[in-house]
Amino acid sequence: MELMGFFSNPTSFMVATLAVMLVILTFNIFAAKKKRYHPVAGTIFNQLLNFSRLHDYMTELAAKYGTYRLLSPFRSEVYTADPANVEYILKTNFPNYGKGWHNYNILSDLLGDGIFTVDGEKWRHQRKVSSYEFSAKVLRDFSSIVFRRNAVKLAQILSEAATSNETFDIQDLFMKSTLDSIFKVGFGVELDSMGGSTEGTKFANAFDDSSALTIWRYVDILWPIKKFLNIGSEAALRKNIKVIDSFMYKLISKRIEQNKNSPGDASVLKKDDILSRFLELNETDPKYLRDIVLNFLVAGRDTTATTLSWFLYMLCKHPHIQEKIAKEVKEATSMKENTSFDDFAASLTEENLDKMQYLYATLTETLRLYPAVAVDAKICFSDDTLPDGYNVKKGDMVTYQPYVMGRMKFIWGEDAEEFRPERWFNEDGVFRQESPSKFTAFQAGPRICLGKEFAYRQMRIFSALILGRFVFKLSDEKKPVHYRTMLNLHIDGGLYLRAFHRLGHNNLPNA
Repeated sequence: MELMGFFSNPTSFMVATLAVMLVILTFNIFAAKKKRYHPVAGTIFNQLLNFSRLHDYMTELAAKYGTYRLLSPFRSEVYTADPANVEYILKTNFPNYGKGWHNYNILSDLLGDGIFTVDGEKWRHQRKVSSYEFSAKVLRDFSSIVFRRNAVKLAQILSEAATSNETFDIQDLFMKSTLDSIFKVGFGVELDSMGGSTEGTKFANAFDDSSALTIWRYVDILWPIKKFLNIGSEAALRKNIKVIDSFMYKLISKRIEQNKNSPGDASVLKKDDILSRFLELNETDPKYLRDIVLNFLVAGRDTTATTLSWFLYMLCKHPHIQEKIAKEVKEATSMKENTSFDDFAASLTEENLDKMQYLYATLTETLRLYPAVAVDAKICFSDDTLPDGYNVKKGDMVTYQPYVMGRMKFIWGEDAEEFRPERWFNEDGVFRQESPSKFTAFQAGPRICLGKEFAYRQMRIFSALILGRFVFKLSDEKKPVHYRTMLNLHIDGGLYLRAFHRLGHNNLPNA
């Protein structure tokens, strides 16, 4: 009991960690004499102290040191915002940097053997199958139908809130709507979170909490002991994963049974949803299917919903940008303000969406400053030298930082921290793509995000429909908005807004 009390006591934990860090620091000073290593900016003890503002803390370190090291008991952790280093670890020398055992050990309780946690043959197999599915026209068409339908449901909820002048948590609504979309596309299942499905809400809450508890493992060196003793944060994580697994296995079992009972190609869902496509490849191990589809859900639900939330936050802070997008949507679709939601959604074809280049640029600018995955860690498999001339050792964690990179003046100029969609256009007003090693929101190299266009399609459909019909304002202009430190960049506590029907400029709220 005394031992359990020690591990659960934050003060005891910090003192013990600091003592270990001092020993490691002394050792590294002597060991580093022969080779050239990045400057030491602190230890993971500092990350623990700054956990609630972790990405801003690392932004401060990057502005001071560029690429730097943090010391931990078992390895150095190298953090870089240098595009040359990023291109090297993600593309040029890709085989030498992977998830490794360290990341797998931390992430696998939640994400299993999914594409985000594995290397080697398991990764290649899932990547190959997923690449084929994401490029298939039938999936693109099916997903667009699902996205439009759920965007209409969201618009109806917003319309009721606008009519009654009620505030609402737009992040919660986005999470529910994208969860419904991804469950339909991924499982062929109507979850109906927006309609009040308590089972879906319970699953989503369990996953959000599991995400935060999993990322905590990166700064809590005692988590394996806590897991063994089933105490503290690890006991909470185990409880939440049990909820997730119960929900997932029930759905998988149901879909396997449906496929067995569906003669030939009678079921449309059998052809269209991701799970059925894996089943057609005779993948029937429930654990394997659970891992694959859960990783897909993470990619399709959290990333899109968080980006849309930060997007609307930025538009509330910059109302002139909100109006510019609304004007562009109106011109591209030729829709009137009193057009039904269904007709408006039907007008959001690929052709019309492609006309909305300023909307596309604004979503991209949102991802530059608020990337859904704020930091991504790799493990160095053998001693190496990065393009900046510094050495990294086998076993080191080498991490690139999309959130930090979006705020670096040496990458984006003096206005790096300003929200300015215009930066994405060249002198002729044409959208300009940036190198994925500079704009890292979708990663780069062989692991570059397969769902990039899938995500943009969903975000453009949702944002075009609601901005074409509503004006949004923060419910409390003075309330600070901050992220929650977890796997994805959620807004902590949600984002509360008011919506107003867009019935012409004379009826807009005062700016």
